Amino acid sequence: MAEKYIARSTAIAARMLGGEMMIMSAADSTFFTLNEVATVIWQAADGRTPLSEIVTGKVCQEFEVEPERAQCGTERFVDELSQHGILLVSDQPFDSSPSLETP
Repeated sequence: MAEKYIARSTAIAARMLGGEMMIMSAADSTFFTLNEVATVIWQAADGRTPLSEIVTGKVCQEFEVEPERAQCGTERFVDELSQHGILLVSDQPFDSSPSLETP
């Protein structure tokens, strides 16, 4: 399976409120409230860390979840947010600050 890299889009508004991350897409005004696990993934989405490393190093360790289950849930989360342009996905690390366009 090819490695994925994820990065936060710059075309969003995001703020931590009461322990939850609130995100709105500037492209389609879609609004998301992230739970603790999703917030950890969001914060780790630097465009340089492989998604598999985020799953094993962050999600599995912080939430004591099995790697297969964590990977599956993370993939669904990333797919949903990438459909709204909130997360950017690439098979290569991002070179610099990501934008709405994929590399």
